[in-house]
Amino acid sequence: MAYKITEECINCGACEPECPNQAISAGDERYEINSDKCTECVGYFDEPQCASVCPVNACVPDPDRRETREELEAKSNRLKGNS
Repeated sequence: MAYKITEECINCGACEPECPNQAISAGDERYEINSDKCTECVGYFDEPQCASVCPVNACVPDPDRRETREELEAKSNRLKGNS
């Protein structure tokens, strides 16, 4: 499942450089995660880096974007160009 950034976001920007897929960008009111690029860091790290660095716990799983581990691995491989 992709992650999302909630309204608790304080726009500190800590998450953006940590994303290996460049799925995080500044939005109008807070940072946003592009669910098409979010792999929960599968293929890179053991845990989502955005959530691990967020000082206010605003990076959370998006229940509307459920994906299996296999789907996340396939997405990660596509994004890396290893389809």
